[in-house]
Amino acid sequence: MALNAGAAAFAGKRRHRRRPVMAEINVTPMVDVMLVLLIIFMISAPMLVGVPIDLPQTQAKRLDQDREPLTIKINEQGKVLLQDNEVSLDELIPKLKAMAEARQNGTEERIEVQGTRDAKYEMVAKVIGALQKGGFPHMSLRHLPE
Repeated sequence: MALNAGAAAFAGKRRHRRRPVMAEINVTPMVDVMLVLLIIFMISAPMLVGVPIDLPQTQAKRLDQDREPLTIKINEQGKVLLQDNEVSLDELIPKLKAMAEARQNGTEERIEVQGTRDAKYEMVAKVIGALQKGGFPHMSLRHLPE
């Protein structure tokens, strides 16, 4: 009986002893997969260049394509020009709304904000903020050549 109790105690201790957790990452399979993907990419990439595509031609135009957008230019002195006429920031939105209504587009009018390289970013940001506040969602930014 004593022999069995001692053997059970010894077996219990051995059962609770575990191997320490291995904290290493085996990167070999990941490297193998990446090399296979690299080879596939290197083989298939030259085949993708210059693939001729025969697209159908259409004569349709966008409805607003034949109209020039209203332009707002910002120069290096911080002056705002609406269609080449100088306006203040306070007058900008009312004049834009009047011009858009005359063109029968309302706030759906396309507006192009143009700036030179030396234009102050602060002024460009103020003009864009005023346009958004005024309800003109369709605007594009363009860099003016020197």
